[in-house]
Amino acid sequence: MERSNVTLVMEFILLGFGDLPNFQHLLFGIFLLIYLCILIGNGLLIVITKTNPALQTAMYFFLGQFSFLEICYTSVTFPRMLKDLWTQKGNIPFLSCAVQICFLYILGAAECLLLAVMAYDRYVAICKPLYYPLIMNHRVCVQLVIACWIIGTPVQIGLTCQIFSLNFCGSNKLNHIFCDTPPLLEVACGDTYQKELSVHFTALFFVMIPFLLISVSYIKILATILKLPTTSGKSKAFSTCSSHLMVVGLFYGSGSIVYLRPKSSHSAKSDKVFSLFYTIVTPMLNPLIYSLRNKDVIAAIRKIFQSLYLKMPNICLKCPVCFTKP
Repeated sequence: MERSNVTLVMEFILLGFGDLPNFQHLLFGIFLLIYLCILIGNGLLIVITKTNPALQTAMYFFLGQFSFLEICYTSVTFPRMLKDLWTQKGNIPFLSCAVQICFLYILGAAECLLLAVMAYDRYVAICKPLYYPLIMNHRVCVQLVIACWIIGTPVQIGLTCQIFSLNFCGSNKLNHIFCDTPPLLEVACGDTYQKELSVHFTALFFVMIPFLLISVSYIKILATILKLPTTSGKSKAFSTCSSHLMVVGLFYGSGSIVYLRPKSSHSAKSDKVFSLFYTIVTPMLNPLIYSLRNKDVIAAIRKIFQSLYLKMPNICLKCPVCFTKP
């Protein structure tokens, strides 16, 4: 029998931003600042939704859980990306690459499902306000969050095992900023058609089905809002939904373009841009979207910084929005 020339791949090399060798440390500084903003912004949302008595409702409970997911999601890729930028080496062991993809997909699926749950929460609040405290009680909210975590986990673990059961007999260089399926399929040898179908089917299930549930929820919400007699009631209802809709648009839009478009339209540069978009931009903008468009969150943030001002009077905090002296 003729021996097949298959090389056992022990590690991959992430090329990242190797085409910009003179800007590696500048990019490190920019992404470090973005990562700190993500941690601080989402961490602040978690704190205020847990500690402020006025925010002990289902909507803010889900917002706190979503912020926690955003921190976990970015922490899967960001620390290693920062390390690669600083050392200008993109070596990642085979097992570490598999673990990174697995957690990335588990957390991504959980985010999609949680966004659908948040849309359902808004549907109950606007369309069935009298039953809202009964339907969305704390026990139900906890069960929904646990379901968001559990449902996608075995599927994503199975998908990761399928991807890494492929033979990688060519180059071990991945033209990407972190381990992901599209660049892995490019360096795999043999027929990868079935694996690509599995990836597309899984993405279709965890992206499109929650998106359809979100769409149905908002169609019913819109129909209910249009029936409201007063303009102030309509504007208030729209304002409670607009922040969630903006986050949905950012997350689903970029994620769908990366994972649901055909392989023929993939390019390394576009994949990097869209991957940055849904792993960086959405988590970074999430706290801003919810805080700047939500009076309750603004009031809670102002209260925290006013308390800090009273405890540390020597610190000058003069921002007219959040740091007003009481």
